[in-house]
Amino acid sequence: MGSTTDKIKGVANEAIGKVKQGVGEAVGSEKMRGEGAMQEMKGKGQKALGEAKEAVKESANKAADAINKKL
Repeated sequence: MGSTTDKIKGVANEAIGKVKQGVGEAVGSEKMRGEGAMQEMKGKGQKALGEAKEAVKESANKAADAINKKL
């Protein structure tokens, strides 16, 4: 997956997780609150992965540009 896809999925999972937590709290469901917390954390991980991929790609592009300038 690309960095943008990871970040988009991460944002979606974070939002869904927060909603699940809210619904779980409203109806008194510890299970739903727990599932929501786990999904939110999954989303945060996906966003972090997307940001890391983007940083690596940018670094590689900068290195390649520097090498090409020396040639």
